Amino acid sequence: MRDFDWNLVSSFLAVLEQGSLVAAARQSGISQPTLGRHIDELEAALGVTLFERGRAGMAPTATALELAESARAMRQASAELALTATGVSEAVGGTVRITASDIVATYLLPEILRDLLADLPEIAVELVPSNAVENLLRRDADIAIRMVRPSQNDLIARKVNTFEMGIYAHRDYLARHGMPSDFAALARHTVIGYDRSDLILRGFEEAGYAVTRDFFRFRCDNQIAAFEALAAGVGIGFGPRAIAARHPELVRILADIPIAALPMWLTSHRELRTSRRIRRVNDYLAEKLEALDLA
Repeated sequence: MRDFDWNLVSSFLAVLEQGSLVAAARQSGISQPTLGRHIDELEAALGVTLFERGRAGMAPTATALELAESARAMRQASAELALTATGVSEAVGGTVRITASDIVATYLLPEILRDLLADLPEIAVELVPSNAVENLLRRDADIAIRMVRPSQNDLIARKVNTFEMGIYAHRDYLARHGMPSDFAALARHTVIGYDRSDLILRGFEEAGYAVTRDFFRFRCDNQIAAFEALAAGVGIGFGPRAIAARHPELVRILADIPIAALPMWLTSHRELRTSRRIRRVNDYLAEKLEALDLA
């Protein structure tokens, strides 16, 4: 037996239950020729005769009557599947799993999620601090907030804001080691940077400064740990201006050196956007993130 589609079974049931092609066409909205073709295709696929054609209509064979129960079970399963899919896509309540870069998850999202949970009481949130774009591709999360725009076709990305960056040092560090006068003077200081990530290196390259990993005496890929090291006076580092402004002990230095801004992308999997629940949270996050002053 070769494969056949559900439309053939649906047409079979329509003719079986209505007794003729005319009545089945009226009931189903499918033309008589199409119904007749469906019956022929189903009979060929199954290798059996389902109806005896006569002047009185379409008389089901014993085989057709035997298959009717299974066909009706298929129809019921199809209806339940459609109902379940509708419920999933239309449901407004439930859990939404959000992954965000470490610094966004720690410094920006808590207040936004506080308001989200108050405004959308039917929503529960799972927050996963992470910098891996692969989270969405593996469906480990519903929504991601990243500093890099994903290139995968299955992901939908929306730019919601931009982190303006700066170079900072703790006032006590500057008191001990002095204020660097230019970029070249940084070589005589403890500079905080990433270890395996090349994000800062690429930013310097875009600004016309060629440095290597060894330029950073203190290296850490965790954004929060690196920023807290900066706030503790370990050395000179880089950070979002809006977040550094929360730390009065941090002094912005070398403001004339251009530091590439970091765009913020709100991303979700294309298929998951059919969920009203996820769309609702996604739109809420977009509105709140776009309203932030990150300059």
